[in-house]
Order: sequence, then structure tokens, then C-alpha cells
Amino acid sequence: MTEIIKLGDVVIAFSRKRVKNVHLSVHPPSGHVTLVAPDATQVEVARAYAISRLGWIRQQQQQLNNQARETPRHFIERESHYLWGRRYLMTVVYQNAKQRIVLDHKRITLNVRPGGDALKRAEILHSWHKSLLHKQIPPLIHKWEKKLWVTVSNYFLQRMKTKWGSCNHQAGHIRLNTELVKKPKHLLEYVIVHEMAHLLEPKHSEIFVAILNEHYPTWREARTELNELPLTAESWRKYP
Repeated sequence: MTEIIKLGDVVIAFSRKRVKNVHLSVHPPSGHVTLVAPDATQVEVARAYAISRLGWIRQQQQQLNNQARETPRHFIERESHYLWGRRYLMTVVYQNAKQRIVLDHKRITLNVRPGGDALKRAEILHSWHKSLLHKQIPPLIHKWEKKLWVTVSNYFLQRMKTKWGSCNHQAGHIRLNTELVKKPKHLLEYVIVHEMAHLLEPKHSEIFVAILNEHYPTWREARTELNELPLTAESWRKYP
């Protein structure tokens, strides 16, 4: 059951779950706020905690309001698209041939059969994005398995509306957002390391931070860069 806590113009969706710690989050793109607390937490206690963090909440909301956002894409001629942090112009070629994408130093050429609508063009591009990620990810996982002394039993790619990646530490799986193909390659590596570190420590605890500090000392800079890049037309959660 979700309850509403109002602190002036700040509205917080408060819920109780079987967790040990309080989790306060400000979600892009609109800056809506959620607070999850252990089952026995009284609403007055949750309210007091939220008041103590009100300044941080407003700061996060202001950052989201100021953050650039990509406009929705229609996959049409001369539309801008990003790949590994670089901007390309799209060319659309309609022909009765194999549907594929050709990349050169300035353009992404989308070859599609006549009648292919925006949804079909988006599907072709998304499939291509996944193929590019599948080429990059396995070597990075192998590299960091040796550094972290962990084993990734499998990885998955999908469109994710709330996060850049996730980890099922019990199964040894990591899951990665296909939007990462648009970001510089070193940020893909950062997300992979972040999720693989959760195989050693599931929570964002001091132990987790120590792992990143030891093995990936520039993780804070990478996190800041990732969180400051333009958000997509959909909403993604910032990394904590």
C-alpha cells in the first residue's frame, strides 16, 4: 500500500517493504519522489526522515529540470542519432532487398523495404544496436571476471525504463540497458563493472564502494558523466 507524504510542494510516495534500510529516490524525468522503508516503519518516522532530506530532494529535482533531453526519434532522413557518444545523420533507403544498416564516418544508412513504417525502422535499428553491444560486452565481462574474481553466468540486453543495468547476484546474471550503445564506450564498461561488483556485494554499501574504489578508481567521474548526458525521451534512473 502506498501512502502520500506532502512537504509543501514536494509529494512523496511512501511504501513499506521487506527491506532493512530506507531508500529515498528522485526519479527522472519529472523528479517524482519515492520513499521505501522497512515494514514496521510508522508514517511519522518516514515523514521526519523525508524532512531531513528535503534539501537533497530539491537539489535532485533541480538537476533533473536542468538536464538536457533527447527529442523523440522518428527514424527519418537527416535525423540525428548517437552511437558510442558520436552524432550521426540518418539516411533512409527504401528498397526490395535485405533490411540492414550501414555505418560510415558521418551517416547511419537504414535500408528498409518499401512501406516500412516508423515502428519497423525502429525495430531494425534496435536489433542493430543489440548486435553492436553483443560484440563489445563479452570481452569486457571476461576482462573484469579476472580482475574481480567473479563469474557472470549470463548477461541480457533489453530496453529498461528505470535503470542502466541490474544484477541478480544469486543467479550470477547481469542485465544491461540497450540505450548504452548511444553512450561513450567507457561508460558501457563502467556500468558492466558496477553490476559485476554487485556479485561481490549486492547493496550500495561501504563494501561496494570500497570494491569500486580499488578496482575502478575513476568510477565517480564515470557516474557523473553518465548521469549528466542527455536523457532519452523515456525515463531512466540515475545511478546512485
